[in-house]
Parts: sequence; structure tokens; C-alpha cells
Amino acid sequence: MKKISIIFLLLFGGVAVQGQDDYFNRTVRVKEYLEPAIPHPDQQKEAESKLEKLNKKPNILIILIDDMGYGDIGVYGGGTAIGAPTPNMNKLANEGLRLTSAYAQPTCTPTRAALMTGRIPARSGLTRPTLTGENPKVNPWESENTAAKILSENGYKTAISGKWHLGETKGSMPNEVGYDEWLGFAAVQSEYSQFVNEWIYPDLINKPERLAAVKAMVNEAVVKGKKGEENKEVAPITTIEELSKVDQIFADYSEDFIRRAVEEDQPFYLIHSFSKVHNDNYVSEEFKGKSPAAFPYKDAIMEVDDIVGRLTQLLEELDIDENTFVFLTSDNGPNEDTWPDGGFTPFRGGKGTTWEGGVRVPGIAYWKGMIEPGRISDGLFDLCDLFNTSIALAGAYDKIPSSNYIDGVDQTSFLLAGEGDSNRNAVFMYSETNFMAARWMEYKMHMKVFETSAPRKNLDQSVVQQTGMAPWVYNLYVSPKEQVSTGHRYFEWGLPVMLGYIRDHLATYQKYPMKDIGLKKPGQ
Repeated sequence: MKKISIIFLLLFGGVAVQGQDDYFNRTVRVKEYLEPAIPHPDQQKEAESKLEKLNKKPNILIILIDDMGYGDIGVYGGGTAIGAPTPNMNKLANEGLRLTSAYAQPTCTPTRAALMTGRIPARSGLTRPTLTGENPKVNPWESENTAAKILSENGYKTAISGKWHLGETKGSMPNEVGYDEWLGFAAVQSEYSQFVNEWIYPDLINKPERLAAVKAMVNEAVVKGKKGEENKEVAPITTIEELSKVDQIFADYSEDFIRRAVEEDQPFYLIHSFSKVHNDNYVSEEFKGKSPAAFPYKDAIMEVDDIVGRLTQLLEELDIDENTFVFLTSDNGPNEDTWPDGGFTPFRGGKGTTWEGGVRVPGIAYWKGMIEPGRISDGLFDLCDLFNTSIALAGAYDKIPSSNYIDGVDQTSFLLAGEGDSNRNAVFMYSETNFMAARWMEYKMHMKVFETSAPRKNLDQSVVQQTGMAPWVYNLYVSPKEQVSTGHRYFEWGLPVMLGYIRDHLATYQKYPMKDIGLKKPGQ
């Protein structure tokens, strides 16, 4: 057994599988608190050579769309075919790298936490979206480090534009957890929508005392703030018309932030976080009925696509597209519960589940002159990896604190090498604190599964069940809809390998335990 594997077993009590140290597990653990990764020395050298030629720190722009389905973008099988053309997102993909196996968490708050901290949400405690007026008993950010914080301390101008939904109490807002500045709203689109649409929410809006009580829990406004300063309201959200304009407000702010960073000659890290296409979708006047489908969700997709075009065009206008890494994705699969105000996925399930439809999302990486255009890869990419990769691109990888376990891996060589391979061995999937499933190569193994009692009721009418003697396993190349498990029949050779990966992963909680911030539901 190789030395690195012996160290790994001593540290984490892993179970060795015969042959695992050569073909089946090529990962190396560089530091105890960092997730093991697959080294690709030649590809890493190629990526480093490209970065050295830049001779300056690159800008980082992460475009995060809310609840967009894997199949909504044209190059992923949607677009014109489903009544909402996406020319700008198609262009970004065709001129960059299109990932076909990018993974988020099942819902928005956990994904945003994972992207910003590099940690599976069970570790940070941000395991599910907070609800109206709900405040965790413990501020998770007291012991978490965002990529924005690390980059801000290492020469970057950092900001988030748009939806936050990661805590509204003192000490939990963006300008208090590492961002230099921000503009957006603290909650989620539906939280504001419930105050303005009496057709959908009559039992709230038509009862004045009830409405007043609920409104008292929510700040109905777009706000902005800077590090060390109090947040200030900049636009109310009290009507459908005002709510329809928020993404345009966010876009204007992102454009202004980018321009200011360029004028100040400072590298920037910006997360542009859409409110769309989370329900309920109200598009700005310019886009009403403009999609071929003429449904609000489809109009919203076109508005999102237009804003993506505005941001990427600005990079060209400012002549910084050759020095800006762009990554576009969604925070989870489409919300089937709100149909027809929801997106499309070709996979089983949707938002809220760990079926592919809930966690497999678009992933587009673009960087002119650095990422070869037209690449398509099925290499594994977890949105946790954006934490590590962003910090690595900024040259600050040694600044990642050792106090927390980091589940992300640095994917710089995967993205930048001409024929780069993923450095990630497996993706581990959770529902809140429940370990559910893992993806390794083309195989998906479920230890627990979501079962829905009615079509399109992934959130409102489903249960989590333990699998039986044999885990449920699907070869996603031939069974992408995860319809009939054949693990015991056709995957006997791989069962012990994947079970070993899962044991090793779960063993990391012995030294780096899960954090309880008060989001567990009663009875759990």
C-alpha cells in the first residue's frame, strides 16, 4: 500500500479496498483539512504557464442563477426548443468549456454556502433555506471563511450583487462576512412575492392583521452596504412592478462595480446572484410576453440571458475579457412544485431532491485566451470547487485557514489545460444532514432516496427512505433518468470501491464535526 494511503487510513480510519490505491483511487491528500484530489502534473504545469503569462491577478465573475434547470439553456438541450432562446449563454458555452457533470446542493441556501465556503453545508450548518422570519440560533459565519473574505485580504475588490439568503441577523450579511460591498436583498424572491400577489396568496394578503404581522418579519427592500457600515435601503419591494425590476437593479450595480474596479486598477471578485428564475417570476416590462412560449418563466429566462449578455459584453468593452474568469451555473435543479413557473431538466426529480434533476446543473467556464473554446467535459465538478479554484487563481491558496475541513478541490488545471481532466474523484450529496448519494465516474450510488407521492411534488410531498440490502446504483451513461437500479446485478465489482469512498468521507466528521445552528426541523 502506498505511503499516502497509509497516512490517510491512520488519520481517518478509512477502509482499504484491494487495488484501490492504483486504478480506483489516484487521489492525494496534500493537507489534512483539504479534500484529497487527483493530481495531473502535466496539466497543472500547462495551467500555471498560462497564468504566469498574465503577469497580474485575474478578475473572477461568478454568475449564479436561481432555480434554473439543467435543460433550460439551449446548448444543454433547451433554449429555442422549449420556447426561450438563450443566445448569450449559448455563446458563452461555445466559446468556453461546457461541463455536463456539474453538481449543486438540492436547494439554494446550501449551494450558496458551499460555493462561498468550499464546505458541504452539513459542516457549516447552512443545510436548508431559512423561512420567513426564521433566524438561526447560532451565527454560522462566526466560524466560517468565505472566498470573498480571503480574497479581500489579498488585494481583491469583492462584492455580491442580488440574492443573499444566507442569514439576515446581525453578523450574517454579506458586508459582515468578507464582502467589501453588496447590493441586493437578504431573502428570496418568493418571500417578497407573497406580499404582492393576492391571486396566489389570498389567505395572507386579504387578511390585514395577518399580513401586517408577516410583513414585520421581512425587510421589503433592495439594500446596499459596505464593510464596516450599516446597510441602507435603496429601492422598495412593495408591488409586482417593483419586484419585476430587481434583476435590472442588480445588473446595473454589477456593471457599475466592474467599471469602478477597472478604474481603480484593482482585481475583482464578483458574484452576480439573480433573483430569477425562482418563483414567482415577474419580468421587467421589456420582456413581458417576448419568449416564444409567452409564459412568465420563459420570459424570465430571456431576461436572465440578456443580462448575462450585458455583463460579458462589458468585459469586452473594458478590454478585460482576457483577464477575467467567468463561471455560470444554477444553485439547484428546477422547482417542479411550482409548475409552470419552473424550469426543465431531462433527469429524474427536481429541486429539493438528490436525484440528478435536483443537483445536476449547468456549468459554463469561460475565459478568453485561457480556456479553449468549444470544449465539453463530463468531468466531475462540485460547486464547492469554486471556492478553491477562485482562491488558487488569485494566488492565495496558502491563505486558506486550517480551522475548517474544505470539501472543494482546486480545479484550475481541469479548466485551463487544453485537455484538462477533473481533479475531483467523487461528489457527495446530502439532504440537510442526511448523507444521500455519491457520484464516481459515471456511477451514482444512493444510500437514501427521495420518494414522491405525487408528480412534481419533490418539496411539498416527498419522503426520505433508506435503501435496502443493496444500495441503489445507476450507470448514468445508460440510465441518466435513474429509473431501475442494477447495482447488485451489474456493479458488484464497484460496490466495495464506492462504499470505501463513502466511509472515508464520513470519517472526516470525527475530527471536523457537523455544526448545528438551529435549522433542524422538530422531530429530526
